[in-house]
Amino acid sequence: MVLRSVAVHAADAASPAGAKYRWQLPPGFPPPLVPADNPMSDAKVALGCRLFFEPRLSRTGTYACATCHEPRLAFTDGRATAVGATGERVRRGSMSLANVAYTPAYTWASKRLLTLEAQMAVPLFGTHPVEMGLPTNPQPLLEQLAAEQRYRTAFRQSFPGEPQPVSIGNVIKAIAAFERTLISGRSAFDRYIYDDERTALDAAAVRGMGLFFSERVGCVQCHFGFNFSGTVVHQRKADGTAVFANTALYNIDGNGSYPRSDAGLLDESKLAADMGKFRVPTLRNIALTAPYMHDGSLATLEEVLRHYMAGGQQLPRGAAATNPLKDKAMRAVTLAASEQQDLLAFLRSLTDKDFIDAAKRGYPCK
Repeated sequence: MVLRSVAVHAADAASPAGAKYRWQLPPGFPPPLVPADNPMSDAKVALGCRLFFEPRLSRTGTYACATCHEPRLAFTDGRATAVGATGERVRRGSMSLANVAYTPAYTWASKRLLTLEAQMAVPLFGTHPVEMGLPTNPQPLLEQLAAEQRYRTAFRQSFPGEPQPVSIGNVIKAIAAFERTLISGRSAFDRYIYDDERTALDAAAVRGMGLFFSERVGCVQCHFGFNFSGTVVHQRKADGTAVFANTALYNIDGNGSYPRSDAGLLDESKLAADMGKFRVPTLRNIALTAPYMHDGSLATLEEVLRHYMAGGQQLPRGAAATNPLKDKAMRAVTLAASEQQDLLAFLRSLTDKDFIDAAKRGYPCK
């Protein structure tokens, strides 16, 4: 049986006449988990889309969410590390927003930011470093938005019954609702698996898929699940813990140390065992999201593959890893040149052309 996208209605009691948001879900994708205090609606998603591309949400009036999350790059920015509205460099790269609806924890190295709504405050108001850099009192911004008829109407339709619908809380809720709709699951791999489209993958990608899921290579130990990112959450599985791993990207002192500027999960937890641990990102659309790793220190997929084949790296680059804190899944593996090309072919097959083509059209916000 050939499976196509599945439409699922998400009830929104707060919407006029009990309107429903219609999820267009790829085969194999369950309905996303939606907070009870931020139900989905067409109006809210459309408003969130508009706000996602709104540069007035930054201190300088020149940066939007889309500046660091460009649709054509699977909602990344092509930089090693992001640059904020004031030109200050952020210490980590912009993560892809594809399928963030299923993510159990947000940002590269935090176990505290568990919803898109909670995460949104970091780029909007954070000052170390500045990303969007809004002042703690956003009233002037809200007055600008409320002065425009299209925004007044959109906020009123998105948050009916509220006496003051144009609020920073509702800005955050609307953007989060839009981001939950950024679902990518129609790659060549998906068509091969779910549609039984035997020509979707060429022979090299099929061989590479076998390597990816093999015990010998072991990529799937961390990049498991339909999102290739480890544990996911959704309406049928509300509880889940994000997967964090130390991939031995650094080993400055021989004892596993990472640069002081970014020690990973350790910076939040203060636990020595968390040195160098970062959240496992999705591999979907990975061919479009270079450079790689949390700090963009690996420029190409070929470099990433060599890193994992070596079982990790240490300074100076290229040496075999001896990091005592590295994840147990990190081990050296020998791949013939042809096998390397096959594995890369499979990774490239995870690009969702339909998703990217829609993204290139700019998600016209109605």
